[in-house]
Amino acid sequence: MATIKAFKGYRPPKDIAQDVSSLPYDVMNSQEAAEMAKGKPMSLLHITRAEIDLPEGTDIHSEAVYNKAVENYQKFKENGWLVQDNKPHFYIYAQTMDGRTQYGIVGAAAAQDYFEGVIKKHELTRPDKEEDRMVLTRYLNANIEPVFFSYKAVPEIDEIVEKTVKNNEPVYDFTAEDGFGHHFWVIESDADNARLEKLFAEKVPYTYVADGHHRTAAAARIMQEKKAQNPNHDGTEAYNYFMAVHFPDNQLKIIDYNRVVKDLNGLTKEEFLGKLSDNFEIEKIGKDAYKPAKLHEFSMYLDGDWYKLTAKSGTYDDNDPIDQLDVSVLSKHILEPVLNIKDLRTSKRIDFVGGIRGLKELEKRVDSGDYKVAFALYPVSMQQLINIADTGNIMPPKTTWFEPKLRSGLVIHDLS
Repeated sequence: MATIKAFKGYRPPKDIAQDVSSLPYDVMNSQEAAEMAKGKPMSLLHITRAEIDLPEGTDIHSEAVYNKAVENYQKFKENGWLVQDNKPHFYIYAQTMDGRTQYGIVGAAAAQDYFEGVIKKHELTRPDKEEDRMVLTRYLNANIEPVFFSYKAVPEIDEIVEKTVKNNEPVYDFTAEDGFGHHFWVIESDADNARLEKLFAEKVPYTYVADGHHRTAAAARIMQEKKAQNPNHDGTEAYNYFMAVHFPDNQLKIIDYNRVVKDLNGLTKEEFLGKLSDNFEIEKIGKDAYKPAKLHEFSMYLDGDWYKLTAKSGTYDDNDPIDQLDVSVLSKHILEPVLNIKDLRTSKRIDFVGGIRGLKELEKRVDSGDYKVAFALYPVSMQQLINIADTGNIMPPKTTWFEPKLRSGLVIHDLS
């Protein structure tokens, strides 16, 4: 069962919360981060992307960057931009997009749960990205940014969230530059905090990493490292836990993650369509963008026209958690045999476009001449994600896209 505890978070005062908050570090490069933080001395990007305060071209993995992050973190505390709560709390963090609001519980998840399979993952991680977040955590001695978890909804937990939201004004409530609403409550009731911890321990057998696999792995490895360094380790230390926002599965919606390919592997348009017809029913739609309406249906943009592709019976196995995924169908029947793209992680001929950018972005990429063909996919469901995690399988690369992204800086979990 899941071990999740309240913690004494460091948070910005209400009047500057929006100024401190930022998008997560991994959705931007250094130049974009510098532009976002321009004229905003309180932006958390000065900690998560501290290279923006150093000469242009500074190696983002250099000691100078990590030291600058520490310096800025201390400055935020000294200036009162981050103030620690006087007792442990759970927090509620809600996000609104397109008229839909999802409510997550911010708590400290047990790192040991990661190693014991209570925290389930569905993606592989890259050691270099894990190491970067480990180094930053090591220097700061804090989880600066939360990870995005899900769990199978529990009515009793929903009731506590609903009661808190209904009876209290949010301590933070703003619409960010991305147009998404962000709302945050502190659960003040000691009884509710204790009850939440008990409910997770009794009613939530597993939690699922939705977004933030590298930060999760890094936090778990930090626990092991600090445990080995502490001869008096007793399991109660703050480093045994890391910060995560836990959303019930029935409130989350995964967005499609689409593909664009640079060439047709030497085939003419007619030859390419002919090969696709072996495994797909092809319907030419024309100039109007077409979005897949169901599982095993794809849309393709080629030479100024949209096509609907419907996978033929036998090209997928709905009883297999991996083979039923449309990303698997696309790879197995188009990308690998027809376009000769064998490894999505290393091929330079393919790129990935989050569905939040819309079908117009796919048209733009192809019409520019940089890419020859685009494929739009029907999004993965939360149940598919959970099935894959529960069976110990790993999703193919670039399968899920969650939106909105969690804002960083609304609360921080210090490990000291």
